[in-house]
Amino acid sequence: MARTLLHLTSSIIVCALICFNFFTVDAKDHHPRPMLLPLQLTSRNHSQQRHLDNIRRHLQQSGFSSSTPNARMRLYDDLLSNGYYTTRLWIGTPPQEFALIVDTGSTVTYVPCSSCAHCGKHQDPRFQPDLSSTYQPVKCNPSCNCDDEQKQCTYDRRYAEMSSSSGVLGEDIVSFGNESELVPQRAVFGCENRETGDLYSQRADGIMGLGRGQLSIVDQLVDKSVIGDSFSLCYGGMDVGGGAMVLGKITPPPEMVFSHSDPFRSPYYNIELKEMHVAGKRLKLPTGVFDGRHGTVLDSGTTYAYFQKDAFVAFSDAILREVHSLKRVRGPDPNYDDICFSGAGRDVSQLSKSFPEVEMVFNNGNKLLLSPENYLFRHTKLIGAYCLGIFANTESTTLLGGIVVRNTLVTYDRDNDRIGFLKTNCSELWRRVKISGAPAPAPSVSQSNDTNLEIPPASARSGSPANVLPGSFHIGFITFDMSISTNDSKLKLNFKELGQLISKELEVDNSQVRLLNVTSKGNDYLVRWGIFPTSSASYISNSTALGIILRLRDHRLRFPERFGNYKLVEWNAEPQRKSSWWLHHLLAVVLGCIITLSLSAIGIWLVIRHRRQSVTAYEPVASPTPEQELQPLQT
Repeated sequence: MARTLLHLTSSIIVCALICFNFFTVDAKDHHPRPMLLPLQLTSRNHSQQRHLDNIRRHLQQSGFSSSTPNARMRLYDDLLSNGYYTTRLWIGTPPQEFALIVDTGSTVTYVPCSSCAHCGKHQDPRFQPDLSSTYQPVKCNPSCNCDDEQKQCTYDRRYAEMSSSSGVLGEDIVSFGNESELVPQRAVFGCENRETGDLYSQRADGIMGLGRGQLSIVDQLVDKSVIGDSFSLCYGGMDVGGGAMVLGKITPPPEMVFSHSDPFRSPYYNIELKEMHVAGKRLKLPTGVFDGRHGTVLDSGTTYAYFQKDAFVAFSDAILREVHSLKRVRGPDPNYDDICFSGAGRDVSQLSKSFPEVEMVFNNGNKLLLSPENYLFRHTKLIGAYCLGIFANTESTTLLGGIVVRNTLVTYDRDNDRIGFLKTNCSELWRRVKISGAPAPAPSVSQSNDTNLEIPPASARSGSPANVLPGSFHIGFITFDMSISTNDSKLKLNFKELGQLISKELEVDNSQVRLLNVTSKGNDYLVRWGIFPTSSASYISNSTALGIILRLRDHRLRFPERFGNYKLVEWNAEPQRKSSWWLHHLLAVVLGCIITLSLSAIGIWLVIRHRRQSVTAYEPVASPTPEQELQPLQT
């Protein structure tokens, strides 16, 4: 690590240390190589800092209410396709939306600033401080590095893969979305003026720092006593992506296994990994092989896992001994000597028939079972082929990236210095932690100059874009056009399966999704879909429609690789058609007419019949009978 400046101040009760990490080099990896490691720390000062922080937070948490809300948020993107997972964060008043990489190895949250001189083209527009009525720059003070004009605090982050981010520090309202019960909060974040490397070229807007440090979003919320000192991440499985994140405490399930995490060793989240088993057999390794330098570090922003060299060789050899029926093949990138196998089939759920189970054993004896998707990634050029997602490290630190915890709920219980693991379906987890109801209102906020600012109710909508569904009308149906490009010209799209995936992603019934039109040219398709109300309803509720439109607008639909790439071209929400009085009562009118005509016909028939009977029965008193008329007179 680069130098960390510490500014010490004395306090009446304890010697408290309050600092900003000014020049921290965080270890990140958004691509397979090169290996990215946490760099050197000033361990003595860091341990003292963490010790004093822990004392202060434990005192805060001792009177902590279990009813304190959580920030419950969705995760998007896919670890192997994108190299990261993102969540959505809203900054400012009115809110400006950003897609941020969730990163336990970074200690600051930052987004591109409108004044950025060297920032790439990202998913969302840059943050515009001038458009936020609640934005305040963090003024230059003795506890921070300052800009050239000595007016505003700055930050600078450099990563081992030669990317970097630098800019100024600002403070504003941060909102966590409509699925969160935590109200928007003021927080300090970085407004980028320059970014390089992967940070410049990536699609995501920036980083959401979840590491240990004064600028971490978790530390800031904990210091405000608005959440418990804990957070949880759950990454979706292979080919699925997505997942869930919870800022704050959750009740750990009984099956969750924990490992101690030492906050004094480094600012990174570490676990005490003792040994590993492959197919039930312990790897023969020296004692402490997983305890070198920073120990075994969990980093959500790193894609793969990196073992110390001896551990990597033992692990890869053990895997090779167990996959007799598979064929060894070259990796997708000729520049790297990947260990890959073919013949396992395309069904991820069947990989355990071809690849062995792996166990991680912690110092306390607890074991975490890893399925094949936790150490394999899909070969991008061969169907049914997979490669090891664990590589050799050039130093003694063991680094566990996101691949190791796919479909695993990971709880970073900072309050109790432990990290918990639970195998589960992360793509469905958000349904169980979701809080229904209206968006949380924004709180009244007080600036440092004691000027009270009240956020207007219209600005407090955390996560709801303005004018998506203007007015108060019912949605009759939603249509959207999507372009799909496949890599294989021989592959024919299975629209029935695609419709089922769309219904799952949009959280509607299969019967509500209808294919309206398809045009194709080569490998490119233009497909129109319609989302209709359920059979028991005449319209789509506004809340359901808004959720559908947000997912479409933000390209949050995730499909397996075989469907290629898609892009939303256009969407349209049609209001429920208001029928006229005659149309609305057409059936009653028709039935009324039929009944009226029927009764009229019956009435006319009865009248005619009655008249005929009356004419036949009438005879004049003096009229002769026919016989009398024909009888001759007698004289």
